[in-house]
Amino acid sequence: MYKITLIPGDGIGPDITAATKKVLEASGVRIEWDEVMAGEGAIGEFGTPLPAQVIESIKRNRIALKGPLTTPVGGGFRSVNVALRKELDLYVNLRPARTYEGIRSRYSGIDLVVVRENTEDLYAGVEHMVGEDAAESIKIITRKGSERICRFAFEYARKNNRRKVTAVHKANIMKCTDGLFLAVAADVARDFPDVEFEDRIVDNMCMQLVMKPELYDVLVMPNLYGDIISDLCAGLTGGLGVAPGANIGSDTAIFEPVHGSAPKYAGLDKVNPTAMILSSVMMLRHLGEDSAAQRLENALSAVIRKGKTVTYDLGGSATGREMAEAIIDEMSGF
Repeated sequence: MYKITLIPGDGIGPDITAATKKVLEASGVRIEWDEVMAGEGAIGEFGTPLPAQVIESIKRNRIALKGPLTTPVGGGFRSVNVALRKELDLYVNLRPARTYEGIRSRYSGIDLVVVRENTEDLYAGVEHMVGEDAAESIKIITRKGSERICRFAFEYARKNNRRKVTAVHKANIMKCTDGLFLAVAADVARDFPDVEFEDRIVDNMCMQLVMKPELYDVLVMPNLYGDIISDLCAGLTGGLGVAPGANIGSDTAIFEPVHGSAPKYAGLDKVNPTAMILSSVMMLRHLGEDSAAQRLENALSAVIRKGKTVTYDLGGSATGREMAEAIIDEMSGF
């Protein structure tokens, strides 16, 4: 039995978490949930969006499944997601992007994986005002940070029978920071002669992904580019509602959907749980439960393909729990 930290999240989080727990229970993998509260909902009870017991639980269990958390725009508390990444040194943001039959998209046959460095670069938010009329943000790229994210990307490619790793950068302009990232990527690539390596300038990469996404496989990049390109890839495959994600460190991992908390739908049980369920599929694979993970993904794919018991955004009228029940019914056939 696995003991796993569960953070239901804000807004729609509890609804999609409930649906995900149901399908995981049906997968046959035995899980004991250690449920804790974080985010906007924790402030009233604990006075902070990230209570100490959340960090303690994740450190103790080494693995967590998390619903979406609300982050205020322009004010209020800083992102709990960013705080978790920093506190637990979750240096990998892993974002698969795959098309599924039945999900509306302009593309088919896409199967990409974005490996995003999670702790440094401009996204780290090291910035300050310079007087009243200027602001400065500091872009930090380190050899250590670059080496470990690139090594993760190549090891992931090898383990999952991926053919190629593409390093994404802007080293033609930022010759020191992105230049260091690219040089380290090329050095790491020499340790993986069985995996093809190439690099792309980030603006060209965006164009290539829209025009010829089938040419790419695993993409590795610094933090800010990863934040943008991972959403671009989600757009290729149907949007954030079907986009799973993981934040991974050397001995700890948090799995979560990448969409927001959609507070206006809180408690209505009408939002698509696909991203959360696919995040749990990633979690099962991380645990080595590959058979259960594949069975769950196959069942989810079948429900989406049939289009009968799906949520409103997929063209149906089912609740999230009804969609979960349909997935459970399908699992018996795999």
